Amino acid sequence: MPPKLNSRQPTGVVPWPFVLAEGEEGAGKSYEAIAFSASEHIGKMYVMDLAEGSADEYAGIPGARFEVIIHDGSYQSIAEQVEAVWWEARRAAANREKPVVFVMDSGSALWRMLSNWTYERAKRSDRNRAKLAANPDAIIDIGRHHWNDSVERWNRIIYMLQTMPGIAIMLARGKEISATDGNGQPLVVRGKAVKEWRVSTQRDTGFDSTVWVRMRRDKTTELIKARTLRFRVEAGKPMPLPDFSYEKLIFGMLGCSADSQPRDMPELTGDRTGSWMKRIAEATGREACVALWAELDAGPEGVGLSEGEWKTVRAAVKARALDLAAPPATIDDEPDGDAARLRAAAAAQQAEADAEVLGDQAAAA
Repeated sequence: MPPKLNSRQPTGVVPWPFVLAEGEEGAGKSYEAIAFSASEHIGKMYVMDLAEGSADEYAGIPGARFEVIIHDGSYQSIAEQVEAVWWEARRAAANREKPVVFVMDSGSALWRMLSNWTYERAKRSDRNRAKLAANPDAIIDIGRHHWNDSVERWNRIIYMLQTMPGIAIMLARGKEISATDGNGQPLVVRGKAVKEWRVSTQRDTGFDSTVWVRMRRDKTTELIKARTLRFRVEAGKPMPLPDFSYEKLIFGMLGCSADSQPRDMPELTGDRTGSWMKRIAEATGREACVALWAELDAGPEGVGLSEGEWKTVRAAVKARALDLAAPPATIDDEPDGDAARLRAAAAAQQAEADAEVLGDQAAAA
């Protein structure tokens, strides 16, 4: 039988925006974002301060009402808190409350942290460790796979901002710099250095945002891009925004209202095993593996997987159970005698046998 067509009529509702607000230091990016918290059109505002250290000071803005997100500086903590705000925004939207606003100050700091993580990981590769041992000042090679890992972490955050059931604002540093050619040399045309604007975040951020605002110290705020049917921003011709405020932009120009909804953007994945693999990796004991196996007893259709995906997940659960029963040996655990090796082999064999009967235990549970 052919697959059943799954479609719906468009709602015409204006979705909540994901705003990229970038610009020069001291241009008022943080001030304007937090001043937005005084708007009667919004509910709670949550501010994530990343390497800026100024969120508490902005409590002095007249009418400001916001909460500062607490994190420990690690990517895991940051991602968990963004997800926590996402769920709070969803709760507020489900109860028809005013929209939650999330402000990340700044995306530049997040991308810098991920870039540093990439560099440190590359330094630890066998090839780069050998190079640095021979010459501490050697230039290390950073592989594409290292950058791909950083971009994947970045995209996890971006996806939550794009689908936030409320208003998401990412602040970032932006400045005019001298353009360079393919050799890294200044680009000169007719005796004049060519200038270009650089935003200090992952390069696709402008494309991923739905609204792009640029702020400068002594110039009018400009709208670089807006995904809307209410007006058009021409390419290369930013729209001036005199007397800029987020309230005017979002509830006036874009036409957002209490009826606005998050963008309908199901996450694109190569298959549907991702969420299962995450749960399997987080399993810390045999009971958790048995529970996962019991869920899979519903069969491929019962858990929304194809036959191949279902088999892949089952194999991953068994492998995880095996690892938990007999963790891979480290250099400190290496058996140093025949008797020790025999005991280690017996333990591994028993663990494998345990994994084979996992299905029976799941059924019994």
